[in-house]
Amino acid sequence: MSGVLKFKDKGTVIRFNENPRANQHNDGRQGTSSRRKVLVHLPTGEVVSSYASLEQILGGLGWERYSGRASDPNLLQFHKQSSIDLISLPRDFSRFSSVHMYDIVVKNPDVFHVRDI
Repeated sequence: MSGVLKFKDKGTVIRFNENPRANQHNDGRQGTSSRRKVLVHLPTGEVVSSYASLEQILGGLGWERYSGRASDPNLLQFHKQSSIDLISLPRDFSRFSSVHMYDIVVKNPDVFHVRDI
């Protein structure tokens, strides 16, 4: 487990790692504790690599692009007529993170999966 200690008197931040093996790969190489994640479309086994492919899959599941008045111009949002759920994604695909991936998985559990690569 890793963490951060912050001392209020001087604003000094000390980083520590309680378990150095937590950042080690199976072959002994050192690495970061956060592995890169990908969103996988389960029926095809394909990794979602663009919003174009994601939007096509979501469209087939009944999700539509949401463009309501309160819509943020920095977000792509999708909604389903049959649900109160809303999927909000950053407009820039390079900012598409595991948090967004898990949001999609929770709302489409039998269709998507997040995997480490």
